[in-house]
Amino acid sequence: MDQKRAIAALGALAQETRLELFRLLVTCGPQGLPAGVIAERLGVLPSSLSFHLQQLVHAGLITQRRLSRHLIYSAEYGTMNALLVYLTENCCGRDAVCAPVCDPAIGYASATPKTTAA
Repeated sequence: MDQKRAIAALGALAQETRLELFRLLVTCGPQGLPAGVIAERLGVLPSSLSFHLQQLVHAGLITQRRLSRHLIYSAEYGTMNALLVYLTENCCGRDAVCAPVCDPAIGYASATPKTTAA
């Protein structure tokens, strides 16, 4: 990921509804959710939701596909992972400082802290 794409992705996520929306879609897996279900779960008006969805699509963080009469939105895991790698690629590698965030051994951010042998 280059700096321009990272800035676009971070900018898209720098808004409360879009961040909540993206996090919701991440939990749903590749099958995603229809726009109506997303609106219900987030308590967002459909017209407002449409704007937020398009911002995330434009940033490459989610995808949109048609299934019959419904638009289904899914998290774009490749972009999400590329953003995490971009943000952590220059990690210092010191376990005490970044263990909960970076795992240099696997090359990307980790939500699970590493344990170190005493």
